[in-house]
Amino acid sequence: MKYIFVTGGVISSLGKGLAAASLGTLLERRGLKVALQKLDPYLNVDPGTMSPFQHGEVYVLADGAETDLDLGHYERFTRCILSRSNNVTSGQIYETVLSKERRGDYLGKTVQVIPHITDEIKTCIRRLGLTSGADVLITEIGGTTGDIEGLPFLEAIRQFILEVGSRNAMIMHVTLVPFIKAAGELKTKPTQQSVAKLREIGLQPQVLICRSEMPIDEEARQKLSLYCNIPREAVIEARDVENTIYEFPLNLQAEGLDSFICKVLELHTGQPDMSDWHQFVQRVVDPKKRVRVAVVGKYIELPDAYKSIYESLTHAGASHDCGIDLVLVDAEALEADGAEKYLHGVAGILVPGGFGDRGVEGKILAAKFSRESHIPYLGLCLGMQIATIEFARGVCGFKNANSTEFDPATPHPVIAILETQLNVANKGASMRLGTCPTVIQENTLAHRVYGQTEIYERHRHRYEFNMRYREEMEKQGFLISGTSPEGSLAEVIELKSHPWFLACQFHPEFQSKPNLPHPLFKGFVSACLGRLS
Repeated sequence: MKYIFVTGGVISSLGKGLAAASLGTLLERRGLKVALQKLDPYLNVDPGTMSPFQHGEVYVLADGAETDLDLGHYERFTRCILSRSNNVTSGQIYETVLSKERRGDYLGKTVQVIPHITDEIKTCIRRLGLTSGADVLITEIGGTTGDIEGLPFLEAIRQFILEVGSRNAMIMHVTLVPFIKAAGELKTKPTQQSVAKLREIGLQPQVLICRSEMPIDEEARQKLSLYCNIPREAVIEARDVENTIYEFPLNLQAEGLDSFICKVLELHTGQPDMSDWHQFVQRVVDPKKRVRVAVVGKYIELPDAYKSIYESLTHAGASHDCGIDLVLVDAEALEADGAEKYLHGVAGILVPGGFGDRGVEGKILAAKFSRESHIPYLGLCLGMQIATIEFARGVCGFKNANSTEFDPATPHPVIAILETQLNVANKGASMRLGTCPTVIQENTLAHRVYGQTEIYERHRHRYEFNMRYREEMEKQGFLISGTSPEGSLAEVIELKSHPWFLACQFHPEFQSKPNLPHPLFKGFVSACLGRLS
């Protein structure tokens, strides 16, 4: 078993997750089995209760774990199917250690950060290494070197490398080499200081991933090699990609990253075959056609809030050799100014998931605009509930129809809380989470899109369609084309009189990959293109 630890320095948001995922791509293409893991230093048990403004989207795994968005990169860039053991937080570590202390597992000893916290961190790494069956485990450490909360993780890594041996483990440090315009030169000092910080606690990186806006010249590379105590070939330029994040693995390969790592860890493999990846990138960078798709949400100003949705649209677009021009619409602005102002001329409308009543009426206006204008519509989770509310009001005449989440006293609760959620007190990890089966009705749009009658999708919600309204709404052209196996929960809805109007209670964006786009997104983009022809 080989271990690669990915750390970050100088500033946050340098792209450690993308670097880890890209390395995973390259090693997989060399024939190795790869596993990826994220260790997050924050004290939340998981990001499930965090606002997207705090930490971007919450990425849901097949087993229902609510995790960091970097795990989305891991799954998209590799063949990995991750589980809750692939994302570990300080909150989980401390919760486990304190539970052991309460049970008396430590036999009266004083419980300390070293060895108890660090031992638990090492156990999480070692456990995943054993259960994954992988040749290489890539573990990303969240945060920035020097952060107080990250110190136990770095200390655990120091001990771990000592235990497994330096031939079996290495550190890849992602850092910043800024270009100072006034001086007209790149500055290596921040990276030198960051590496010095690591070395203070006994960690020596073997590879530097140097983020920069400008090409890193030979002088800078030599300086980084000398002062950071690494070979010249271990200084890897990671310039900002020009068009798409999917160029990143190709850029790292061109810099020789995977070859160097295989040499250091004595991994004997062939060269990676990246031909299909090159083809995908080419279609993203230079598509034959383009289409405008509106995304109507409440976190539009934060790109990471809908990260998986944007990537899924990119995947689907590339499969049609089509570029996606996103029209990002703030639901509150649409609510104030009307749909026509923001949605006129778009080829498709997508309403993503979310919680809370802010911007809901704007999203309802978007669904109405799509229904009345016959513009393709894709609703995800809350987007399905929004479409249901709009149809109940606009077509069925159910005045003030709503979800009990937004109006507990609504006379027509067409969306209501799941019975299993009625007595839930704790918010964390208590929703309907993870992969669940859905039965698709034949001779429906959903069946044409999926091409099968049983599918498995990932869920994250507390509210569902109120089946008491099914018969009345279906008489008006509302169709529930997908249900849970026993038929008690509505999972997919569509409109009979609309050319392409489909919404689902689950989150298909969590299962889309670059060369394997999700059927719903692929069908949606196809419908958008059909509107242009």
